[in-house]
Amino acid sequence: MGLTRRSFLALTGTSLLITPRPALAASPPGDVVGKITVGYQGWFACAGDGAPINGWWHWSHNWGQPPSLSNNVIKAWPDMREYTRTYQTAYPALNNGQPATLFSSYDQSTVDIHFRWMQQYGCDTAALQRFNPVGGEGPTRDAMATKVRTAAEATGRKFYIMYDVTNWTDMQSQIKTDWSSKMSALTSSSAYARQNGKPVVGIWGFGFNDSGRPWGPGPCLDVINWFKGQNCYVMGGVPTWWRTGTGDSRPGFLDVYRAFNMISPWMVGRIGNMGDSDRLYNEVTVPDQNYCNANGIDYQPCVLPGDVAERQRAHGDLMWRQFYNVVRAGAQGIYISMFDEYNEGNQIAKTAENASMVPSGSGLWALDEDGTPCSSDYYLRLTADGGRMLKGQLGLTPTRPTRPVL
Repeated sequence: MGLTRRSFLALTGTSLLITPRPALAASPPGDVVGKITVGYQGWFACAGDGAPINGWWHWSHNWGQPPSLSNNVIKAWPDMREYTRTYQTAYPALNNGQPATLFSSYDQSTVDIHFRWMQQYGCDTAALQRFNPVGGEGPTRDAMATKVRTAAEATGRKFYIMYDVTNWTDMQSQIKTDWSSKMSALTSSSAYARQNGKPVVGIWGFGFNDSGRPWGPGPCLDVINWFKGQNCYVMGGVPTWWRTGTGDSRPGFLDVYRAFNMISPWMVGRIGNMGDSDRLYNEVTVPDQNYCNANGIDYQPCVLPGDVAERQRAHGDLMWRQFYNVVRAGAQGIYISMFDEYNEGNQIAKTAENASMVPSGSGLWALDEDGTPCSSDYYLRLTADGGRMLKGQLGLTPTRPTRPVL
């Protein structure tokens, strides 16, 4: 398998913080411009949940066996107290004596809970991740799209399809067929995100300098222009160094990146502390924003809470520093990476608050890992406040306004 979104890019050098010029939005506010978008994987399944994939999808290394201490792939444990349908794992009981159960994204009740949280905590739009749907995961992913539509309509949230092209060999032709024959039907929903009157489609992965996304500029530009020909507004999840064609970006892709209506550079694995955020504010965010302003492209920088397992979060200070930096740079929207990424530790969804809420002997860190108690919904509340600052409902401030525990 090619390098994942967590591929780490070493960042070096420091510079004084610089002041950006005022942002000139290419597009008026819509369902992604001026909004908080969360990446939604929806890719967890459990044996017995009825999903076509029929296994512990993304919960364990061996999907045919329940997750356990020796079959573990996740970095953080969800707070399971609100889920109405749960599945028993092979982990020991939680340290508080409760059974170690997990949720399935395939259950409509789970998706409904997640979208209620989005509604409650100011997440405007969900970008449903869609990997290669032609293989064995396809039927389950097809069903997830329908479940997300139902939940979004019920909660007044918006959603759109975001294709992740990683390891998709016949992507250039199959992505068009998938949209035409299946996913475009979702745009009839009142909940499907629109920007500038057009349905939004995301494409994540063009131009990354790794073997999992090997295409040259020609096929990538063809796909973008095809979607634009379908009257879509096309958002691009691009490498951190897209503008310079260095680092994690292949050279010679600038025309590809410029073809997107909106650009969102990836930041997972690039930011691990507040110093990283400040450095990238100077080296990436401000010059990116200025370039996009000058070229009529909407800019949607990525904000992440930090990896729980790597103890990056600093009880919310890391995430708030990113909110502050991208808002003061003039971002046209913010992309949160991710809503439910428990297996990469970057989730904002409700998470175990302390050691009593994780399986005994698992070694998983809870949200209080640095000694500061945090409520399980803390990063959802932090996202809500970051959204308020983006929308001008809260003054620009480097000081985190969100308390870890109410």
